[in-house]
Amino acid sequence: MNQIIIIHGMPDKEEYLGDLWPSPSNAHWIPWLQKELSRKEVLSQAPEMPRPYELNYQEWLDVFEQFKISNKTTLIGHSCGGGFLLRYLSEHPEINPKKVILVAPWIDPEPHELEEGNDFFKFKIDEDVVSRTSLHVMYSTDDLGPCIRSAEIIRIAIPNATYHVYTDKGHFTEPDLGDKAFPELFELIK
Repeated sequence: MNQIIIIHGMPDKEEYLGDLWPSPSNAHWIPWLQKELSRKEVLSQAPEMPRPYELNYQEWLDVFEQFKISNKTTLIGHSCGGGFLLRYLSEHPEINPKKVILVAPWIDPEPHELEEGNDFFKFKIDEDVVSRTSLHVMYSTDDLGPCIRSAEIIRIAIPNATYHVYTDKGHFTEPDLGDKAFPELFELIK
């Protein structure tokens, strides 16, 4: 059975605990995408990662590995979720998903946002990942600098991936897109 797994990004603590935004797995375009996929009878899951404002790779891995990834699985990661998927695939060459889509991937290129000693992004990008899956990277040139640098690092490490570059999508959040809909991503999944 085809399935899609969507991994959200990293909100700041105030955003996560506050009432302005829903939980990360229910924010921005994720619910819209799941609704569109359900209309096509495609199973999609968007797990809520533990304490996403305080990244812990092992905790995210424990949640993620509850899913069975096969050659019929499409993985989508937004921002930090994209960085998480890139690390996971780099460390698990036996995993061969159908497609991987990294939306505004962030891998903390400075590093500057994570606490000292946090190893969430301590990994070597597997440049051979494109031999195991169809890898797509979506980013916008008007995103924040660390995300643009992350996309550049990925492009240097994996030049054979497919890159979708925009100039007006920011970080692909609801305020940047001006809507909950993200038709470009839906088309890419099809």
